[in-house]
Amino acid sequence: MNKLKIAKPISTFTNPPIICIPLFLIICLTLSFTNGEFDFTKFVKLEAISLIFASILPMVIILFWAKKLGTDKDISNRSDRYMPLIVGIVSYFIGFLICLIFNVDNFLTCLLLCYSVNTGVVLLITTKWKISVHTTGLSGPNAALILLLGPIGALIGVLYPLIIWSRVLLKKHTLAQAIAGGAQGYFLTVLEMYLFSVILKLPLGNIVSLYDSILYILAIIVTPIFLGILSYTSKSRAMFVILEIVALILFFLFTPLSVFIVFLVVSMLSILISYLAGPEFIWHEVLN
Repeated sequence: MNKLKIAKPISTFTNPPIICIPLFLIICLTLSFTNGEFDFTKFVKLEAISLIFASILPMVIILFWAKKLGTDKDISNRSDRYMPLIVGIVSYFIGFLICLIFNVDNFLTCLLLCYSVNTGVVLLITTKWKISVHTTGLSGPNAALILLLGPIGALIGVLYPLIIWSRVLLKKHTLAQAIAGGAQGYFLTVLEMYLFSVILKLPLGNIVSLYDSILYILAIIVTPIFLGILSYTSKSRAMFVILEIVALILFFLFTPLSVFIVFLVVSMLSILISYLAGPEFIWHEVLN
C-alpha cells in the first residue's frame, strides 16, 4: 500500500482554509438554532462571513503567494509563511469587526478574534520554529465545536493523529511541530473564548464549561503526546503501556463518561495508526 497516496489527500483536505469550511458550516448551523427553531437568515449571514474571512481570502492569498514564490501550496519554507499569516490575521480581524459592529453573533465574533490572535501567536513562533499550521487549523474550530456540542464536537479530534501522521510522513513537519500546533490551538481557543466573552461583554450562552472543555482536549491530545515524547526518548512499548493504563484509569475515575469515550476512541486510532504506518513513521518504533 502506497501510504503517500493516503497522506497527501489528508494533508490537502485539512489545509486550514479548506478544513474550516465543513467545520464552520457545523458551527454556523448550530448557532442558527434559537429556541429549537432554525433561523435561515442568520445562518446565511454567519456562513457568508465565515466563508469570506476564514476561508476564501486566506486561501486566495496562500495560492497567490505560493505561485509568486514558485513554491508548493503548503509554502514549506518557514520564512515564506510570514506574509500569508499576516494576511490571515488581518482577514480574521476584519471578520471579527464586522460581527462586532453589526452584532451578528457573540460566539462567532469571539471565535474570529481567537483566529486572529492565534494566527498572530503562530506567526511569532514561526519566526523561530515551523509549528504546524495544519494541526492548528484543525484544533481552533474543533475547540469551538467542543464548546458548542461537547462530546459530539470532541469526536472530530480523531482527525488530530491522522493529520500528525500525514504531515510527518510527507516530511512537511517534525513530530514535535505537528503535535505542538494542535495542542496550542486547542488550549488557546477555549481559554480565549471565555476571556474575550468577559472582556467584550459578549455572553456566549449555554456552552460547555471551561473545565469540561479542557478535559475533552486532554482526551484528544494525551495519547499523541505520549507517543511523541517516547518517540524522542526511549521508544519503550512498556512505558507507553504503563502511561496509557494510568491515563485510562484517571479518565475513567475522574472524568465524565463522554470524556472517557473520546479518550478511548482517539487513543485506539492513534495506536492503530502507529501499527499500520510502518517504520516510515516514528510512532511505529514505540509500539514495535
